[in-house]
Amino acid sequence: MKATTLLHDLGQSLWLDNITRDLLDRGTLKRYIDELSVTGLTSNPTIFEQAIKNSTAYDSDIRGKLKDGKSAEQIFFELALADLTRAADLFRPIYDRTNGVDGWVSLEVSPLLAHDTAATVAAAKDLFARANRPNLFIKIPGTKEGLPAIEEAIFAGVPVNVTLLFSREQYLAAAEAFLRGIEGRIDAGLKANVASVASVFISRWDTAIKDKVPAELRNRLGIAIASRTYDASRALLSSPRWEHIYSAGAWPQRLLWASTGVKDLSASPVLYVKALASPFTINTMPEGTLKALAEQTELGSTTAADGVSCEEVLAELTDIGIDIDALADRLQDEGTKSFAKSWSSLMAVIASKREPGAKAA
Repeated sequence: MKATTLLHDLGQSLWLDNITRDLLDRGTLKRYIDELSVTGLTSNPTIFEQAIKNSTAYDSDIRGKLKDGKSAEQIFFELALADLTRAADLFRPIYDRTNGVDGWVSLEVSPLLAHDTAATVAAAKDLFARANRPNLFIKIPGTKEGLPAIEEAIFAGVPVNVTLLFSREQYLAAAEAFLRGIEGRIDAGLKANVASVASVFISRWDTAIKDKVPAELRNRLGIAIASRTYDASRALLSSPRWEHIYSAGAWPQRLLWASTGVKDLSASPVLYVKALASPFTINTMPEGTLKALAEQTELGSTTAADGVSCEEVLAELTDIGIDIDALADRLQDEGTKSFAKSWSSLMAVIASKREPGAKAA
C-alpha cells in the first residue's frame, strides 16, 4: 500500500501545494486525487508566479485581458479564480462527503495588504463572493494586522486559511482571532460553522539555522516547533471555551503543516511528512514530496524516533544561542516580504506577456 494511502487512513489530509493550468488540463490533479489520496490544494503568490512565468497556457488569456485595459492585478485574480474554481469542483465530492472537513482549495489576498486590516477584509469578502464556491479558503497572513482581519472575515462567514505562522504563540494568536469571530457569530444568532485552517511553516526554521547548529541538531527545529504547536492545539480543543463553541455547531480550526518540502539534500525528501503524521491535521506538500511519498510503502514511526521531546530539542537549541521567539518573528516578517516580492514579480510577468512570444520578466 502506498504511504500516501497510509497517511490518509491515519487521519491526516494530504493537500497539494501547487496549482497550474497544465495540472488541470492534463488531468494530473484528478489522478492525484484518485491515486494518491490528495484531498485538497493550496496556492500562494510564488506558486502562481512560477505557473504563469513557466507556461504558455495563460498567454492568450493574458493578452486578451491586457487589450481590454485590465490591470495586472485584475488579470491575476481572474486567472487564479478560474483555475481554483476548477480545482474546487474536482474536490467538491470530497467536501460534500466529509461535511466540509476536507476538499478545500486556497487563494491568498494580495501580500501587499499584509499590514492593512481593512483592505484585507474587503479583499477576502470580494474574492470569496467571486469564487462562489463553498470549499475555497481565503488566505490571510497571521501578522499583527492580519489577526483582526481574520476575526472580521470569520464573522462575515468567509472561510480562512491563516498563513505564515511560525510558532506556537503565533498559532495561538490566530486561533484566538478565529474563536472571537465564531463567538461573534454565535452572539449575533448566526451559524457557527465557518471553516478555518492554521498553516504552520516548517522547513524555513531549519534553513534559517542550518549553518549555526551541529549536525545532530540539523532538521529538527521545524519538527519541534510543529510538535509544540500540535500540543497547544490539542489542549485548546479540549478546553471549556472550545467545548461551548463546539456545542453551538462550530467546526474546529485544523492545523496545516506548510513548507514541508525538505531543503537539505542530504535528508530524506519525506522527513517532515513522516515526522508530522498526526491525526486531524493537514500536510500540504509540493509535487516532488508527494511523488516521493507515493514511492514508499510505510510511514515508520510518526513520533520522535529517539524519544527526545520537542521541548528538549528546543532547550538544546536555546542553549547554543538560538533565540526561538525572535527567529519566529523574523521568519514571519521575511515570509511576508518574500510573498510581496513574488507578487511584484508576478505582476511584471503578466505585463510582459502583452505580445505573442514575449519573454517573461
